[in-house]
Amino acid sequence: MSEAKKEWYVVNTYAGHENRVKENLERRIETMGLQDFLFQIVVAEEKEIEYKNGKEVEKTKNLFSGYLFVQMIMTDEAWYIVRNTPGVTGFIGSSGGGAKPFPVAEEEMENILRRLGRNQHDVQVDFEVKDRVRILNGAFKGSEGTVEELDDTRQVATVLLVLFGRETPTEIPYSDLEKIEL
Repeated sequence: MSEAKKEWYVVNTYAGHENRVKENLERRIETMGLQDFLFQIVVAEEKEIEYKNGKEVEKTKNLFSGYLFVQMIMTDEAWYIVRNTPGVTGFIGSSGGGAKPFPVAEEEMENILRRLGRNQHDVQVDFEVKDRVRILNGAFKGSEGTVEELDDTRQVATVLLVLFGRETPTEIPYSDLEKIEL
């Protein structure tokens, strides 16, 4: 058991039933005493503000409809309990036939949690608003821009990049930026 570690897995559910499945799983963890194997259950939702009839209406938008993320130690018992929870249709990354699923890459999960404002690790930065920065990862890797805004809660900087001849504000995770020393 010493080589077992906490990892994140993607659980497939019926679309629109993610929160109900989360509640079912949390109840099962309590009643079956699985607190040492199942840790966090996350439904990736963001709040959106819409305007209807001139009034602000806050809506919750599910970023991954039909999926939730479970942090667990993949034991036979924990895997069985999650798979057989009402509303669960399976794990992503399992080929079936009794094969256990592959975990989500740590970087991917950190990006999702950061987007939801649930960081596991706060990144210390040496840049501030108006500093020049270089992007280290992602679609804009190697690009340079100017920091316009910092969001410490989400660990994201708004960087002005020149795209198609125009300055375009783009959100980049702190961990993907480095200050350019002039």
